Amino acid sequence: MLTLHYSPPSPYARKVMVLLHETGQLDSVTLQLATGTALDPGSLPVAINPLGRIPVLERTDGCALYDSRVICRYLADRAKSGPALYPEGPRLWEVLTLEATAEGILDSALSMRYETALRPEAQQSPDWVEAQWAKIARSLDALESRWMGHLAGPLCMGQIAMGCALGYLDFRHDARNWRQGRSALANWAERFAERPSMQATVPG
Repeated sequence: MLTLHYSPPSPYARKVMVLLHETGQLDSVTLQLATGTALDPGSLPVAINPLGRIPVLERTDGCALYDSRVICRYLADRAKSGPALYPEGPRLWEVLTLEATAEGILDSALSMRYETALRPEAQQSPDWVEAQWAKIARSLDALESRWMGHLAGPLCMGQIAMGCALGYLDFRHDARNWRQGRSALANWAERFAERPSMQATVPG
C-alpha cells in the first residue's frame, strides 16, 4: 500500500491527486494530511523528505518519492488503465516542457504567496513579488500564442499540471486577473476545470 502525504491547498499535491483520479488508482493509496511551513515544519514528513515539502509518496518496497514530477511519473508508470499521460515519441518532449512550464508558474506563484503570508510586512519586497508575476505573465502569454494546439490534444501530464497551475492562480492570485488578453487559454482552463478529477480536488 502506498501512502501519500499531502495537503489539499497544495497545487503540487493536487497534480498527484488528479492523476490518481484519472488513472483509477485512488483506492490503492492511503492519504495522510500534512501541514507546515519552512518556519514551522508542523506535521510535514521531514523524516522521509529532508526538504520538508509535500507531496511525498511513501512506499513499502523502496525509498519515499518526493517532488510532484517524480511522483507523477512513478504513478503514471504504475497505472494499469487510463490515458498515457507521458506518451512515447516526440510528443513526450512537449509534455515534459509543458509540465515544467506549469511547475515554474507554481514556483513563482508560491513565492509570491510566501512573501506576503510568511514575511513581516517591513521585510516584504514588492519588487520581488512583481518579478515573480512577470515570469508568470510571460509564461501565460507563451501558452496563449504557442501551446493551445497541444492543450487541445489528448490528455497528458502537461495538461494536468497546467490545469492545476491555473487553478492555483485563481485560488491565491485571483485579483491579478490572469485571463485578461488570453481568451483561448481562459476558455481551455474553464473546460479543463470541469473534469471530474479537477472538480474532486478543488482547493479550499
